[in-house]
Amino acid sequence: MKDLFKVNTKTIVATGLGAAIFTLLFMYVKVPSPVPETSFQTAYGVSALFATLFGPIAGALISFIGHALSDAFQYGSPWWSWVIASGVSGFIFGFTFKRTKVEEGEFKGKDIITFNIIQVIGNVIAWVVIAPLLDILIYQEPANLVFTQGITAAIMNSISAGVIGTLLLIAYAATRTKKGSLSMK
Repeated sequence: MKDLFKVNTKTIVATGLGAAIFTLLFMYVKVPSPVPETSFQTAYGVSALFATLFGPIAGALISFIGHALSDAFQYGSPWWSWVIASGVSGFIFGFTFKRTKVEEGEFKGKDIITFNIIQVIGNVIAWVVIAPLLDILIYQEPANLVFTQGITAAIMNSISAGVIGTLLLIAYAATRTKKGSLSMK
């Protein structure tokens, strides 16, 4: 558990790179939904990838910073309730860090299921609980609207992290040397 929250140079570099990629994807690679102010965001698939590879601190910072920068660039200021929810989702995605064998060159069956259970839990907590409640507390938004937006975002972000994140992790695992695959002749 101690290594789960370890921050080193690799984590810091990954956070900077991940936040930059997240910002760009969040701004430019999205599909609008019929629910106002919600979109299918490809950025959460990348956030899930980085969180799985570098842990919950990197995942939280990548999603938080990326979302805040995107909002600031597009709208002039961040919508803090959703920025915080993004950070929470990335943090929870990071709990897959030591629970998969992706760094050992394997990401199949049990690892895919574990990853997807954790990312769905993260998305539900972030978008069905935290974002709507903070919208109500901070911005006095109507409850029926923010819970509709939150449920929509949870579904779409779960699909994004589930499909894009899983495919990226499978591809990444394929680049890793499998344990015991090298032998001396």
